[in-house]
Amino acid sequence: MANLVKKFFTESELKEIADAIGRAEASTSGEVRVEIRQRRERSEKKLTIDEIARREFVHLGVSNTRNRNGVLIFILLEDRELEVLADEHIHKKVDPSVWQNIADDLVGHFKQQRFKEGILRAVEEVGKILELHYPRKADDTNELTNAVGVR
Repeated sequence: MANLVKKFFTESELKEIADAIGRAEASTSGEVRVEIRQRRERSEKKLTIDEIARREFVHLGVSNTRNRNGVLIFILLEDRELEVLADEHIHKKVDPSVWQNIADDLVGHFKQQRFKEGILRAVEEVGKILELHYPRKADDTNELTNAVGVR
């Protein structure tokens, strides 16, 4: 695990988050992915958080889900930036302010040093939104890992 990430999250907490992703996805065909990075890569220095998150969205396969209804919660710890990014089909159904509200709530938790709790709440909220618009189907499969990506 990356050093800075260890400062904020234990292995046990990352497992709790992964378990929460599983619970959030249990009633939806949507996919939730959480990616936590220490910092921008050298090649990303001039990119905005949105641009980096969009790159990661594709790189992590969130854009390859069957129903195009994946959501990425992307965090850059050192830069203290984050983005909640939804794929095109769910984005068409949910106002962008909803994703921004989740991001703002996450920032509020982070300011209180409640890192795990903030992510757990964000995952839960994303799951509720996905369930509302994309209920689970009988032939549903878990298309993305529930493990928290850490770099």
